Amino acid sequence: MPAPKLDLKLRLALRVAALAAACFAAAAAYVLFDTDRAARARAEAVAEAVAGDLALQQGVAHWVQIPHAGGGSNPFPDLQRIATAVMAPGLCIAFRTENGDIVQRLCSGAAPGDAAAPELFAALYQRLFGAGREAAHPVMYGGAAHGEAVASIDRQTLIGQSWRETSRLLAIMAATLVGLCVLVYAALAGALRPTRAIREGLERLAGGDLSARLPPFDLAELSAVGAVFNDLAGNLETTLAERNALTRRLIAVQDEERLHLARELHDEFGQCLAAIGAMAASAGQTARRDCPALEPPCQSIGRTAAHMMEALRGALLRLRPPDVDELGLAASLEGLVAGWNGRAGATRFSIELNGEFDALPRDFAASLYRVAQEAITNAAKHAKASNVTLRLSLREPEGSDRRAHIELAVDDDGKGGADAKSGMGLLGMRERIEALGGSLSLRASRPSGLALRARIPVPPAPPADETRAAA
Repeated sequence: MPAPKLDLKLRLALRVAALAAACFAAAAAYVLFDTDRAARARAEAVAEAVAGDLALQQGVAHWVQIPHAGGGSNPFPDLQRIATAVMAPGLCIAFRTENGDIVQRLCSGAAPGDAAAPELFAALYQRLFGAGREAAHPVMYGGAAHGEAVASIDRQTLIGQSWRETSRLLAIMAATLVGLCVLVYAALAGALRPTRAIREGLERLAGGDLSARLPPFDLAELSAVGAVFNDLAGNLETTLAERNALTRRLIAVQDEERLHLARELHDEFGQCLAAIGAMAASAGQTARRDCPALEPPCQSIGRTAAHMMEALRGALLRLRPPDVDELGLAASLEGLVAGWNGRAGATRFSIELNGEFDALPRDFAASLYRVAQEAITNAAKHAKASNVTLRLSLREPEGSDRRAHIELAVDDDGKGGADAKSGMGLLGMRERIEALGGSLSLRASRPSGLALRARIPVPPAPPADETRAAA
């Protein structure tokens, strides 16, 4: 099963979105690391400040002879002195003796909303950064350490603060990402709008409209594509015009050869058959009087000559059709169908005409007659049909069509469809139709038979002076 095809604009927008999301994820990770680094630095700074204050307290106590950790009005350590300056939500400060005992500890409550982080984020943050670790700084006095000051930030508070900053950043990033995708898609849609013209041009070219051309584009890449497309369409149009001109010339030469052959058959072979028939009739009369035994052979020769003469007339009619210019296309086609009905045996031929064909150009009408003749001949020889119908319709311009066109249809109910689709007759008919700028199609009809369809545009009428010259 083929993979679904994505729109180019959507695909590029998704790639830009993925790249932007990766950048945003990196920015979020940096914010998390920076938040943890800032929290550790703040804890270190608080521990250092508390250690300095405690060292000062020890100096003052020693100077005024205040007993250590004993009674009196100013016991050591006094963390309240420094707490007002350094305390923040979730922060804890303490003094730890050399033995590891915590003598005094002060903690502030968590800020509202700091404990609202999701469990997944909390677990991930704890795994990555180990939230809740403390910072310790020795309390130095007289060149020796007398315990240490400890500062730590509550784990939930630190995670809550990180989540608050990260969620705010994520919200901004999500809004930015959506806006970026929309802007990228709109920009790509505007930049790729000329591809619609390219697609329409390719469809017209594939449909046989070689006059299709692409307009100039602003983008250099699309402009290069348009230039190549226009050159290709121009070359195809020139090549097709040259081929059609050559085909028309070959068809004209073929028609001239047919006329020459018909003239030779009529003048030579026809006269010989007429002479044979006359001689057979004269010999029969003589045999009837002098030698009755020779009369049947003479009559047989006469019948054979008559049959050959009839076959010759049919061949001459196919080689040299009636003068379509004088009789008209409709009358010529009706005569063609009548001729086939007279010699086709069990096959019945019929014709249906729709439109006025008298105004068609002379050469075009003659070509139509040849096409219809080839189509009926093809059906008669290969279809083995009982009914063959020829339909010819003249359609006026409609829709985007600028010219009238001829629709020719030949339908039969025979069984020789496979044979009827091949052969020199069909090839010649296709070449003649394509030379006229038309199209030909064949399809099997149900329950049996073959349907031939041709659509041929009507050429413009020649100027009056050319018509008089041709006449």
